[in-house]
Amino acid sequence: MTEALVIPEFLTVTLGFAVFLLGARLNARVEILRRFNIPEPVTGGLLASLVVLAVYLLAGRAIEFEMASRDFFLVLFFAGIGLNARLSDLIAGGKTLVILLVMTLLTIIAQNIIGATGAVMFGYPAQAGVLFGSASLIGGHGTAIAWAPDVAEATGLSGATELGVAVATLGLVLAALVGGPIARILITRNNLAPARPDEGATIGLPDADVAPPAQIDHLSFMRVMLFLNLAIILGYIGSGLIEAAGLKLPLFVPCLIAGIIIANIRDVVFPKAAPVSRTPALALISEFSLGAFLAMSLMALQLWTIAELGLAIAVIMTAQTAFTVVFVLFVLFPLLGRGYRGAVLAAGFGGFALGATPTAIANMTAVTKRYGPSPIAFIVLPLVSAFFVDIANAIVIQMIVNF
Repeated sequence: MTEALVIPEFLTVTLGFAVFLLGARLNARVEILRRFNIPEPVTGGLLASLVVLAVYLLAGRAIEFEMASRDFFLVLFFAGIGLNARLSDLIAGGKTLVILLVMTLLTIIAQNIIGATGAVMFGYPAQAGVLFGSASLIGGHGTAIAWAPDVAEATGLSGATELGVAVATLGLVLAALVGGPIARILITRNNLAPARPDEGATIGLPDADVAPPAQIDHLSFMRVMLFLNLAIILGYIGSGLIEAAGLKLPLFVPCLIAGIIIANIRDVVFPKAAPVSRTPALALISEFSLGAFLAMSLMALQLWTIAELGLAIAVIMTAQTAFTVVFVLFVLFPLLGRGYRGAVLAAGFGGFALGATPTAIANMTAVTKRYGPSPIAFIVLPLVSAFFVDIANAIVIQMIVNF
C-alpha cells in the first residue's frame, strides 16, 4: 500500500460543494430517490465515497481529506437550530422529549444485546459487542474511537479501533438510507400532514409543490449571519467554561444552547424587530451548512474498512437495521401519537440510532421539504442526541466493558 493521498482543506470544501450539487442533480433526475426522501448530500456523498473506494482497490492508494472546515459547518448548523427554538416549542415538546429519552435508552440497551450476541456468534469477546452496538451506532465514530482502547484492554482484542470505525461507517450509510423510506411509509399509510402547513421552514426551503419559493434579500441574510456568529461566539465562551468545570461536550452543544438563549431573549426585549427565527434566510443557511457537512463526511468514508470484516459485520448490521426499523415503526411512532410530527421524528430517530445527529436532521429535512414543516421535531431530537445520548451511552458501555 502506497502513502495516502491527502486532499488539502480548501479543496476538500470545494469538492464537498460539488458532491452536494451532484447529489441534487441526481435526485432531480432519479424519481425513486425523491420518492423515498433520500437527502441530496447523501446521494452525492455516497457516490463520491464509491469513487474513493475504486481508487483504493484499483490503485492501492487511500484518499484522505482534511476536515477542519467541515466541523465549522456543523457548528454553524447547530447554532441555527438554536435560533429556531422558541420557548413555547420547548414547553410543547416536553412529552415528546421524555418519550424520545426513554426510547433512546431502550435502543442503547437493545443495540448492545444484539451486538454482544453477534460478537459471540462470530468468535469475538462479548464485550466487543459494544463496538457492534451503541458505541459505534448511536455513539458514532467519535465514541467508537474513544472506547475501543478500553475494549482492547479488557479483552485483548486486536484491531478494536478498526472494528469500531468500520461499524460506525456502515451505520452512517444505513442511517442515511432508512430514515426517508420510514417516513414515507408512515405518512402515506396514515395520510398525514402538518398541523400548521403555513409555518415557516426550519431547515431548507420547501419543494415547489409544497409552497411557493420564499423571498430572501441581502439584509435578511446578513441579519441571520450576525446572530449565528453571536451564538457561536457565546458557544465558544460556554465551551471554555464547561471544560474548566471538568466536563466534556462537543462544541456544537454550547452553540446550540447559545442560539436558544439569544433567540428567546431577543423576542422578549425586541418584539418588533425584524425576525431571525423561522425565516427563509435561516432555513437556507441551515440547509447549506448541513448539506456541506454531510457531503464532506460521506465522501470521506473509507468503505474498504467494512469489507475487511466480511460476514460478521454483514449479519450483525442487518440485525441492527431490522431492529431499528421495526422499533421505530411499531413502538416509537405509536408512542409519539401516530401524527405527522411522529413520522418526521421516526425518520430522524432511524438516522441517529444507526448513524449520527446530522444524518438524522438531514433525513427530517428531506421529509419536511416534501411534505411540510415540523419545527418541534427539529428542536427535541437534537436536544436528546446532544445531551442525553453521550451520558447514557457511556454508562451502559462502561458497565458492559467492565463486566
